[in-house]
Amino acid sequence: MLRLVAGRIVSSIGTLLFVGLALFALTRSGPGSPARIVLGADATAEQIVQFEQAHGLDRPFLSQYAAWLGDVVRGDFGKSFVTGRNVATDIVSALPVTLSIVLFAFAIALVCGVGIGVLAALRPGGAFDRVSRFAAVLGLSIPAFWLGIVLIRFLAVDLRLLPPGGYFPLSAGLSLHLQSILMPSLSLAVYYIAVLARMTQASLQETLRGDYVRTARAMGLSSRQVVFYALVNALPPVINLAALSFGYMFGWALIIEQVFNIPGLSRALLNAISQRDFLLLQGIVFLFTAIFVFANLGADLINRVLDPRQRAAA
Repeated sequence: MLRLVAGRIVSSIGTLLFVGLALFALTRSGPGSPARIVLGADATAEQIVQFEQAHGLDRPFLSQYAAWLGDVVRGDFGKSFVTGRNVATDIVSALPVTLSIVLFAFAIALVCGVGIGVLAALRPGGAFDRVSRFAAVLGLSIPAFWLGIVLIRFLAVDLRLLPPGGYFPLSAGLSLHLQSILMPSLSLAVYYIAVLARMTQASLQETLRGDYVRTARAMGLSSRQVVFYALVNALPPVINLAALSFGYMFGWALIIEQVFNIPGLSRALLNAISQRDFLLLQGIVFLFTAIFVFANLGADLINRVLDPRQRAAA
């Protein structure tokens, strides 16, 4: 078991290394030198050479990548060519904003999605099942950014219940913080509520049809115990999907932050793209990749704890 876990960790690290190499190559595949972008079109050839020597851009590609990767392992993403600020500082200042929205949206999606899926699976063909199926189709069909605009119109403009945009940190008060992230989180969560509800319902219904469930009922176990054990066995595919959803939420959060004018990682990423700030762009995308990879690693480890078949195979 420990060997298998170690293998998954090594595989995840290998994925990060490969993605980091591809990202490093893509950011440097464009025409021209970053020195030309920073120094301007009037820079002389001597100034460009001096800039590249000062920032290590004259070294071989793999040498640059190894140096950057070594700094990343130590938590140092380098200094921006454009602004001169520490990239890690810029990321750390913007990450809590995006993270608060994603975590709140993920909690909403997980609780509501699994809860709806369980209730629908226990009463197949009933009124709740039909309503949940219709709601899931709507949730899968509505774009998150359009839903955000609709929420702003009704909850902020018409009803004046929530602020239309902006962000209040937790230090400004729990009430203000929750009000500022509620609409963005709901906009982000609706799609994944539908996805998790459908997966939970399908997985639990299939598990409830198993022979061991009929045997458990014949042995006199209560309905609550039977449902609990069936849900534990139905959770692995739901956990895998939840881990994927958590990673994808960071991508969608970039769009949601623009809709609600929230100064999170989306603003930093757009500034990096517009200014061709390679190091900041690398740092943000590498961070998203790391979150995605380790979320899936966490899902694999949780499934090995829940599923005895996977432990036996290990």
